[in-house]
Amino acid sequence: MEMDIKAILDCLPHRYPMLLIDRVLDVEPGKSIVALKNVSINEPFFPGHFPHHPVMPGVLILEALAQACAIVSFMGVGAKPEDKAVYYFAGIDGARFRRPVVPGDQLRLEVTVERASRGIGKYAGKALVGSDIAAEASLMCAMRKLES
Repeated sequence: MEMDIKAILDCLPHRYPMLLIDRVLDVEPGKSIVALKNVSINEPFFPGHFPHHPVMPGVLILEALAQACAIVSFMGVGAKPEDKAVYYFAGIDGARFRRPVVPGDQLRLEVTVERASRGIGKYAGKALVGSDIAAEASLMCAMRKLES
C-alpha cells in the first residue's frame, strides 16, 4: 500500500520543518514500511551543517526512521488523527552511520517491527541511498494519547 504526502500528513502530527517523510512506497500495517525522504539543498539545516560542505545531520536521519516507525505503528493499531496520539522516540541502540547524506540524495527508509505491545514498539531500521546503507539502528517508540 502506497501513501502520498496528503495521507502522510493525515497520519503524522509532524509539519515543516520536522516532517521527514515524503512518500510511502509500501506499508504492511504493524509489520513493515518502506518510505522515501528526498534530500534537497533547501533543507533548513544545510546553511549551518555545514556551509561549505552540506551534510544531513545523523540525528535527522534517525528522526526520519522514527517517523516511519510511527506510520507503520499508527496504521497497525488503526489510529486516526482525531485520536490525538503521538509516537515518541523512546530509545535507540546500535546506531551506525555508514556514509554522508548530501543534497540530491534520496533516502530509502526501511523499517521492520520487531516487537509491539501496550503502545511500545521495537523496530529495526535502515536508511539507504541507492544500495548503500547510510545509517542503521534499533529504535524504540511509545504511543501516547494527547490531552485535549
